[in-house]
Amino acid sequence: MTDPHSPTFDSFGLAPPVLQGIRDAGFTHCTPIQAQTLPIALSGRDVAGQAQTGTGKTAAFLVALYHSLLTRPAAASRSPTSIRALIVAPTRELAVQIHHDAETLGRHTGLAHAVVYGGIDYEKQRRQLAEGIDVLIGTPGRLIDYYKQHVFDLKHAQVLVLDEADRMFDLGFIADIRYILRRLPQPERRQSMLFSATLSYRVLELAYEHMNNPELVRVEPDKMTVDRVRQIMYYPSMEEKVPLLIGLLRQNEARRTMIFVNTKRMAERLESVLKANGFHAQALSGDVPQAKRLRFLRDFHNGDLAVLIATDVASRGLHIPDVSHVFNFDLPQDAADYVHRIGRTARAGAEGDAISFACEEFAVSLPEIEGYIGHKIPSAPIGPEMLATGLAEGELPPRSHRRMRGGGGDRPRHSGHSGGGHSGGHAGGHSGGHSGDHPGRRGRSRRGRPRGKPQSTP
Repeated sequence: MTDPHSPTFDSFGLAPPVLQGIRDAGFTHCTPIQAQTLPIALSGRDVAGQAQTGTGKTAAFLVALYHSLLTRPAAASRSPTSIRALIVAPTRELAVQIHHDAETLGRHTGLAHAVVYGGIDYEKQRRQLAEGIDVLIGTPGRLIDYYKQHVFDLKHAQVLVLDEADRMFDLGFIADIRYILRRLPQPERRQSMLFSATLSYRVLELAYEHMNNPELVRVEPDKMTVDRVRQIMYYPSMEEKVPLLIGLLRQNEARRTMIFVNTKRMAERLESVLKANGFHAQALSGDVPQAKRLRFLRDFHNGDLAVLIATDVASRGLHIPDVSHVFNFDLPQDAADYVHRIGRTARAGAEGDAISFACEEFAVSLPEIEGYIGHKIPSAPIGPEMLATGLAEGELPPRSHRRMRGGGGDRPRHSGHSGGGHSGGHAGGHSGGHSGDHPGRRGRSRRGRPRGKPQSTP
């Protein structure tokens, strides 16, 4: 939702092919992040913007990128495999999403796009790069892999975009990001744009080290998005959680609903139970094969999948419009993750409903959450009529015959880390598995001893 009093895209003097792409996308007026960053970026200056996913930042940097490439010719010495623009994203889902938006907004520019990420299509992506492209979108590990093989080069890159910069730190990719940045032309010889949910000290340090005097733009801190979400808290017993969830899903006629849990095992368990009781539901976690993950997200985006169950690995970096309800089946252990979760239903100024369960296991997080958002979350009693009865139990996931409370081995631990979801005792946000970039990274046991196999993602 944009403000009718905000600037229109027509007012920026954009290159006609860019303006045509904007019209194809149905955009007319700017969102706040677009209104504040576009004048800076279109003038060729570097910008570091604070804005969450869903505020229009992807369109902001794509519009600026295309305008720059169309108004500043490529070097005469540029080879076909020398890219003109690089967009780096922390996760494969976000990279795919940016590529989808790029194909719409850049349809009339004549520029060739490619997206690369770990997990699938290694040779297919390699061949596409070898044929020559202008705009490259990708996750850090796969980008570095192809770069080291000389499949593409960065000698003539004119524009750099770092999206979800804070997430790069959370996922342990910062060394890879610095590797890439040091191989680009000097900051004065390229335009750089950085976007992050928070402009923390570490993000600003990265910006000032590798950008050319970036102008800082802060638009609506994350915690303010809760003002647009109708929040309600229930206090169920452990035995009431599933009947209450199904009762509320039926009452609200679940159409495009996200359910957040704290462990991969609980996500799998809920998927089984919901399917057994007539809901079209899927669990999204790092162990789901890449092709399936993308299909689930596409079906959910299109409205063909009614319920998406996710750990915090999916709570950021995904722009899914028109989410009607968000359920916190498990309260997160990190207050910021509460905001990230419920923000899935308040995209670009829209409103939404967030329903949370403060059960005996996770209610300990509630005071920190309410302190973070600055107010008490309204609560409501649970009436007998709200609890679904006669439920089918579903099938337990393989190797799991545990109770609904998640089992001892899967119970999250406090970490103070903003990545949130935990599984098997390690922070899910630190696993490279869900972006397919670092399959060789080793986990650590609860007592700190190295394990003999890679981490898994919740």
